[in-house]
Amino acid sequence: MTRCNVAIIGAGPYGLSIAAHLQARGIEYRIFGKPMDTWLTRMPKGMRLKSEGFASSLSDAKSQFTLGDYCNGKRLPYADIGLPVPLETFTAYGLEFQKRFVPQLEDKLVTSLSRSSEGFQLRLSDGETCLVQTVVLAVGLTHYSYMPAPFADMPEELVSHSSAHNDLDHFRGRTVAVVGSGSSALDLAALLHSAGTDVHLVARHTTVKFHDPPRKRSLLDRMRAPNTGLAQGWNLVFYAKAPTLFHRMPERYRLDVVRRTLGPAPGWFVKKDVVGKVPFHLGVNVSGLSARDSRVHLELTNRSGERRPMVADHVIAATGYKVDLRRLTFIAPDIRSAIDQIDQTPILSSHFESSVSGLYFVGTSAANSFGPLLRFAYGAAFAAAHLTKHLARRSSIRKAA
Repeated sequence: MTRCNVAIIGAGPYGLSIAAHLQARGIEYRIFGKPMDTWLTRMPKGMRLKSEGFASSLSDAKSQFTLGDYCNGKRLPYADIGLPVPLETFTAYGLEFQKRFVPQLEDKLVTSLSRSSEGFQLRLSDGETCLVQTVVLAVGLTHYSYMPAPFADMPEELVSHSSAHNDLDHFRGRTVAVVGSGSSALDLAALLHSAGTDVHLVARHTTVKFHDPPRKRSLLDRMRAPNTGLAQGWNLVFYAKAPTLFHRMPERYRLDVVRRTLGPAPGWFVKKDVVGKVPFHLGVNVSGLSARDSRVHLELTNRSGERRPMVADHVIAATGYKVDLRRLTFIAPDIRSAIDQIDQTPILSSHFESSVSGLYFVGTSAANSFGPLLRFAYGAAFAAAHLTKHLARRSSIRKAA
């Protein structure tokens, strides 16, 4: 049985950034997880980030090591705006950030989180039990892959979520249907096509809304729609620069903004890799799925009710992610049920704390409380600085007591 003050669960951009800030403040903590795991194992090799270079950095307390710093040191191509960041560059940067600022990361999983007399008890994958006062859940997207019916009821060898594919070479020479119209779907379609796959894109939207390519903007253009780490527009300035003010907005407003802001939109750089090369089946719903003769038989229905069949060797559902606390099965049921929720997401204080004292959520899990910023790596700087300041103050009060 061991003890620690703060435990961070998750070692992606948010977990690593928070650990770096706690380290700078001299606050005792432990952090558990595989570094950059979602990016290394749940994203397809060869992918490029949709976020601009300046918006793709992790955060240390003194901003000493940005993605630009890493690329300049390694003599890798980099630009704040206009040059897509390869996934391999971003993950290598994240691993180097971890080595520099969070060397004490423990590459082990938390298998259970339960209550204890001291706050919480963590059981780890190596058998250790740790008593913790404060737990920060920085679990990212890994637990939240969303597969709607009828996809979820199909065999995994025939239908899978986009997050299940890091290496696409095994699809060479096969027919694959990718369902979706966002960046995950189009990235996969482009990479599958280049890997020699007969790939088809299926989407209920009637058009694919690619991001506009970057261009030199006049002062007037920049005044009308300022650039942010999310995209361009005054509303996005609010979401990017004032997440604590966003937190004070009425609940219904916050939920609606998070739901409708920055919807499916592939990067501009993918367009040339798919248009005219990958067949698009747009304005249709997958109204039926069945498995026959080791293949997937799809029924596509358009808005007029007309139906037509499609047959594929495999279907990839690029249907995104949906925060659902029920998916965090390592959390004891009594703790999950004690967390105040809306739409299966935690309701958080202005310091990321849930209704269970000492239990905090950051990243995508916190988006309904703090806005769209928390859905992106760009939000890690705000979360790390804001939460660390709160935990430092809380630690001082405990020591004084």
